[in-house]
Amino acid sequence: MRILVVEDDPILLDSVAQSLREAGYAVDEANNGSDGFFKANTWDYDAILLDWMLPEMNGIELLRKLRIKKSTPVLLLTARDAVSDRVIGLDQGADDYLVKPYSLIELLARVRSIIRRSAGHGTNQVAVGPLVIDLGSKTITSDGIPIVLTAREFAILELLALHRNKVVSRTTIYDHIFDEDDDSLSNLVDVHVSNLRKKIGKELIETRRGQGYILHG
Repeated sequence: MRILVVEDDPILLDSVAQSLREAGYAVDEANNGSDGFFKANTWDYDAILLDWMLPEMNGIELLRKLRIKKSTPVLLLTARDAVSDRVIGLDQGADDYLVKPYSLIELLARVRSIIRRSAGHGTNQVAVGPLVIDLGSKTITSDGIPIVLTAREFAILELLALHRNKVVSRTTIYDHIFDEDDDSLSNLVDVHVSNLRKKIGKELIETRRGQGYILHG
C-alpha cells in the first residue's frame, strides 16, 4: 500500500514516514501544500496523511481541491483540537482526524482503518478461500497454518484481497507497492506474484492476459 505524507515539520515528517515504511507501506513525502496537492492529484494513493497548517496551501484548501476529483482516504493531522475544527475538517472531506501530539501506534491503526473502510471492509481480517489475512498484524494463515511472506508479497496480497474478485492491473500493483524513490524493474511485479503463488496456492491468483491479476475467494 502506498501512502502520501504531507507535513512541513521535517522531524515529524521523517518520523511518520519511517514508521510507515517499517510497517510495510510505500511512502511518498511532501513538505508543503502545493507539492502535496500535485502528488495527491497525480498519483492514486491508498491513503493521505495531511497536516492542516502547511505553507503555500493549507491542508483544508488542499483537501477541498482534491475532493473535486478524488476520493482518496485522508487522515487529517493537526494541533487544532477544538470541536469546531474537527467539524470543519470532516465536513471538508477528511475521513478521520487525529490531534497532535499523537501515538504512532494509534496513527498506524487509523491508517489501516481508513484504507479498510474505503475498500468496504469492517474488520482487519479478510477471508479469501482457505486464507485469513490480518491487515493489522500483517500476518496470513492458510487453514490455520501461518505462511511467511515478504513485505512486498504481503502488500500485493493485501491489495488483491481488498479488491478480491476484481482485476487489478500490473500498473496499479506497481504503483501501490513502490514509492517515488524506488528504482525497480517493471517485471518485479510478476516475480513477486509468482513467489506469492508458490506460498498461498497457484489456483487463488488468476492471470488475466493483458489486464492483470484477480484474487478469487
